[in-house]
Amino acid sequence: MINNNILKYGSKILLCFALLFVASACSDFMDEQDPSNLTPESFYTEPKHADDAVAAVYAAARFFGNGAGIFSSNWQMLEAPTGTTTTETAQNSDLNNLYSLTYDPNTGHIQNWWRGIYKVVANANMVLEYVPKITMDDAAKNKVLGEARFFRAWAYFYAVRIWGDVPLILKPQTAESEDFFPSRTPTETVYAQIVEDLMTAEAAGLPWTDATGRISQSAAKSLLAKVYLTMAGQPLNKGASHYTLAAAKAKEVIDNAGSIKLFDTYGEVHDETLRNKGEHIFSLQYTADVAENPMGNMFPNFKPVTYRGPSGTGSTIPTVDFYESFEPGDLRTVDQQGWFYTTYYTNGNGAPFALGAPYIFKHFNVAANGSPTVPATKKDNLNVPMIRYAEVLLIYAEAQNEAEGGPNQDAYDALESIRDRAQLTTPALGTFTQATFREAVWRERWHELCFEGITWFDMVRLRKVYNHDTDGFDEFVGHVNTNSNQALQEKHLLFPLTRQEMVNNPNLRPQNPGYTGV
Repeated sequence: MINNNILKYGSKILLCFALLFVASACSDFMDEQDPSNLTPESFYTEPKHADDAVAAVYAAARFFGNGAGIFSSNWQMLEAPTGTTTTETAQNSDLNNLYSLTYDPNTGHIQNWWRGIYKVVANANMVLEYVPKITMDDAAKNKVLGEARFFRAWAYFYAVRIWGDVPLILKPQTAESEDFFPSRTPTETVYAQIVEDLMTAEAAGLPWTDATGRISQSAAKSLLAKVYLTMAGQPLNKGASHYTLAAAKAKEVIDNAGSIKLFDTYGEVHDETLRNKGEHIFSLQYTADVAENPMGNMFPNFKPVTYRGPSGTGSTIPTVDFYESFEPGDLRTVDQQGWFYTTYYTNGNGAPFALGAPYIFKHFNVAANGSPTVPATKKDNLNVPMIRYAEVLLIYAEAQNEAEGGPNQDAYDALESIRDRAQLTTPALGTFTQATFREAVWRERWHELCFEGITWFDMVRLRKVYNHDTDGFDEFVGHVNTNSNQALQEKHLLFPLTRQEMVNNPNLRPQNPGYTGV
């Protein structure tokens, strides 16, 4: 069970940090210090405060699943533009704009991501600034600092991929801070800080795995491998050197996996009793008593697949052409056995009925929603996966192939293990060239890692998009998303900065190319 502080007290500490900012901003108006006032100096005084403070970082990271208006959540910003999903409801105008590739600086999801990312950064910076001053066990202190470094890197990794150049803020801010209205930092500098933070987290004495849901050494190594892979591609285009780094870092996880392994079945991926175990290297933590799993917008629109009866929104569902792009016989497309379901049980555990289309089963919690053999608990405690071991295997396969001019046996084995679980036959190693193996790995990334907030960033770093109809890969610019019949443009390689942030801070200008408005 996850450390209760991370879930139970995180939101309270977030409020405290907000009060800390207010207290600092009011210092010009008060000469006397109220001993009851919460300040950084008065808060960070004992070991428990270090743990509570890092709990606030974990809690802030759950912005990923927060609401974004009617029938929508923040995570949908990363799925709607990919062309792999569509909506049955069209009730949320901002989400509709994401699907139709017409989003702009006023789109609410983009604003939410900016605020969410920088709240994680702010809370991590507080930990990194003040926890070193607490008298406590050095090993415990280093672990807390390592967790904060991990989350700061995780947040900036999203920011730099979404907007490119972004403000790099490494200290707590008050109204008196010199960079209270920061300018944007070059992308390469942001990546350098991400790497530094992850290398520090990697060496912070974290456990190899952590069944409570806290950050582990394997999580730090896995995220670093993912960062190196991204740096090898666009826009930095570091190439062979960073493919080599990505392959080496992913191989460290593979060679020292221990209890980390692919689950035998896809159902185990979304089994809440297996949270933070096996395949799950890093997940955002959810429990119904504090924050329930936020993936409910994947439920079919008003079809009785849960104990709630006809109640879903259907605002993220798979496109039929993506569903049909999986190879014949792929277990991931089999009803209720892989990533999709085409039938379920009335009100969760009643008579079976056909849904009339494929829906996403990957985040469906059978225990919470019910089945004929499992009465619904009505509490969705399922985590949201951020890094699974399957992704580490595919990172290694792709990176090794690029670094060495073709696949070796280990890279082949990594790809084959993903396909074996899907009950697919993999051509012999000797039949692959570098180019054909490259596309085989990309194809598996689209099919294995779908609906996890990963596909959009693959499109951007590769400048390629999987074509569901041809089973090949198109250039990013000009690819037509069949869910909207709209073509991707050069400007879509980055999201716009939000209008409100640019009004509040003119130093963020100019706007990203192709978008109008401040």
